[in-house]
Amino acid sequence: MNDIWDALRNTYDRVAKHYVNEFFKELSRKPFDRELLDRFAEGVQGQGTVCEIGCGPGQIARYLKDRGADIFGIDLSEEMIAWARKLNADISFEQGNMLYLDASDDAWAGIVSFYAIIHLRRSDVPLAFAEFYRVLKPSGNLLVSFHGGEGEVGTEDWFGEPVSVRATLFGDKEIAQYLASAGFKVEDILKRPPYEFEYQTERVYVFATK
Repeated sequence: MNDIWDALRNTYDRVAKHYVNEFFKELSRKPFDRELLDRFAEGVQGQGTVCEIGCGPGQIARYLKDRGADIFGIDLSEEMIAWARKLNADISFEQGNMLYLDASDDAWAGIVSFYAIIHLRRSDVPLAFAEFYRVLKPSGNLLVSFHGGEGEVGTEDWFGEPVSVRATLFGDKEIAQYLASAGFKVEDILKRPPYEFEYQTERVYVFATK
């Protein structure tokens, strides 16, 4: 597993600047996503610390911070963290791994994770959700998104860089079962087709509570 994480970290380190240019302002073109993030922000406001897992350059954290969330972010990539800090000086960002969260039990009021679990093997998703459950407070809120589908997709060239990227596609019922097995109560599942400028997979969003 360490080799997989090392490869993923190296990939995102390599493409970080390209990724920032492509995605840091992406929410301006995604009204559906903004609506769901508004809903999440309302649920966690005043409840305590919120973590964005797989934060990249911090565009999701930025949006939620501006709507009252007490948020910080973690990411596997050192370069992504460096960019997140540069672009969001008032938000804390640290390097971290979703399978081994550096937090005590019942520490956070919320977790948001957009398109991070796609980099997990299916066998590791239950481990990640068990960690999410462990660090959330009772009644803590979770919003997780992923690419819908079956199997895996990948490329050996991303932003013109020679990297190997793999993404796992998940069904909504599959993820709901993983969450339920971890102890979560699934509150809502929403889907949308991809915008024309996105990778052409269905987008799935799941709200859950501890």
